[in-house]
Amino acid sequence: MPFSQKTHQAFFALSLLLTPSMLLADKKPVVPKGASTAGPYSPGILSNGTLYVAGQIGRDEKGNIPDNFEDEVKACLANIDRILKEAGVTPANAVAVQVYLTDMDLFDRMNKVYMTYFPEPRPARTTVGVSKLVGKSRIEITVTADAKK
Repeated sequence: MPFSQKTHQAFFALSLLLTPSMLLADKKPVVPKGASTAGPYSPGILSNGTLYVAGQIGRDEKGNIPDNFEDEVKACLANIDRILKEAGVTPANAVAVQVYLTDMDLFDRMNKVYMTYFPEPRPARTTVGVSKLVGKSRIEITVTADAKK
């Protein structure tokens, strides 16, 4: 027996009500203990078995950006690592990485540190030169990781 137009409308209205709550049900913030953000965002979001790590800069544990660029990259990766660990994954789970540099002449120096952090097979990556990042940051990295267990 075919559905009436009223039945279709009722199903449509119900689906509009259920969809947002169903989407939010599988969207979990990932916030390492003691972490704080500089704005209105979550350090990480776990959704449908994928972890999305917000852009991290190289701020050290004291909140400072190291003067040495390699130390800044290490601090950036350490911040990412805290979020990955909080979600129960490792750098080996990373599938895509975006790197933002304020000076593309720093690319080789960034790459040397980067290669020590991500194991083979390394994630797909995009590196983009930008004119400015937050404060005196020279690098920002965001990661997408497979968090299915």
